[in-house]
Amino acid sequence: MPLLDPHTWQTSSSLPLTGSAYAVTEPATSERLGTVVLAAPGDIAPAAEAARAAQTAWARLPHFVRAGVLRKAGDLFAAHADELRGWLVRESGSVPGKADFELHVAAQECYEAAALASRPPGQVLPSEAPRLSYTRRVPAGVVGVIAPFNAPLILSIRSVAPALALGNAVVLKPDPRTAVCGGLALAAVFAEAGLPEGLLHVLPGGAETGAALVADPLVPVISFTGSTAAGRAVGEAAGRHLKRAHLELGGNSALIVLADADLDAVISTAAWGSFFHQGQICMTTGRHLVHDSLYEEYVERLAAKADSLAVGDPHRARVHLGPLIDDGQLGKVHALVEASTSAGAKLAAGGTHESRFYRPTVLADVDDRTPAYTEEVFGPVAPVRAFSTAEEAAALAAASPYGLSLGIVTRDAARGLDLAERIPTGIVHINDQTVNDEAVAPFGGVAASGTGARFGGDANLDAFTDLRWTTVRGDVAPYPF
Repeated sequence: MPLLDPHTWQTSSSLPLTGSAYAVTEPATSERLGTVVLAAPGDIAPAAEAARAAQTAWARLPHFVRAGVLRKAGDLFAAHADELRGWLVRESGSVPGKADFELHVAAQECYEAAALASRPPGQVLPSEAPRLSYTRRVPAGVVGVIAPFNAPLILSIRSVAPALALGNAVVLKPDPRTAVCGGLALAAVFAEAGLPEGLLHVLPGGAETGAALVADPLVPVISFTGSTAAGRAVGEAAGRHLKRAHLELGGNSALIVLADADLDAVISTAAWGSFFHQGQICMTTGRHLVHDSLYEEYVERLAAKADSLAVGDPHRARVHLGPLIDDGQLGKVHALVEASTSAGAKLAAGGTHESRFYRPTVLADVDDRTPAYTEEVFGPVAPVRAFSTAEEAAALAAASPYGLSLGIVTRDAARGLDLAERIPTGIVHINDQTVNDEAVAPFGGVAASGTGARFGGDANLDAFTDLRWTTVRGDVAPYPF
């Protein structure tokens, strides 16, 4: 029996959803793959109440019980890899290799989360009084997770798994465009792994449903991944309700190629950074900053690489790039490319599309007036700009309002690290491109890219628990009145 049956979707919740029917479609062909019922804003409160009711008993279970569920979930992502890969390819437009990477990370997120359950929960503190004084991490309660379409499995599981392992319940709102691989797949895996009912509620829905989740008084923590504009709205709303919001937002990450770089090695790395998953990655290399001694050859070789890449339906052909997620995203990407060439950028490769299949695009001669250079494109577009000194490269990289990821290519790693110190960013990779992710590593950006490292490693402890101070005396404390 398949894990995911379009006729018997389960949301890990016995509560019926009251929103409209939504067609699950394949972006490559617009073929209908199934139908889900969306969550209306009014569905949030019952789900949060059920989650809160189930969470207390879950948090009191021995740590090894929670850890066992997470380990089983990790195993199930591998056991059902063929089926889940198919959904990632068809529903999100991923090529199979990208789908396999998501499955690998999903399993690792579960295994790493299982280890969180047995972490020391606090520390003993010195005290001026005759008492035991200590801190203890306690679950936040119900965690609201709002996840996007572009890496739907990773960007859901990286919050869901650690939140559950640390004793919380979760209400997950995936993007409706990837409701299956970003939501219902998790529901099915955790149900099979033995997660008690009521702890995970998957409610695919739109912006109004997300707003209801942010506002619900029973949800003290929001974990949001999405655009900077939407993140600002989430952060403002969360602030009004005095709740924590962990925001992982957009980016326009730079790859700096210094004069001593080996172009034979760099071009593949550079192409991957801009064209992986059609550029629909928050860490995508959105700005190529290349030393002027290498600039002309770099543009020529990157354009040749772009022209050599196959674009098509990843379910039916062996391709490097699949489709953009929908017509709206296609229109946004193409408009930015056309506005950039109108502003003086040179189209070195690409700039065309058939249906939602956008050719990998290289733009040369860009500057601060080039929209595809200054804005987050979220498409397979590589703007290239020259610099003459390391100081100029640092200034150009730092000029963006975003600060998510940074790549620096040089034969002198120490020089690369020194340059990185001058550029505000949440992530740095020396001699690599900007798109990297591991379950053990803290992840997050600064400035318009978010509120810092709120995912991965020890960051999960701060994200999904509260630190409680407790004191214990043998006798009642005396006071002077």
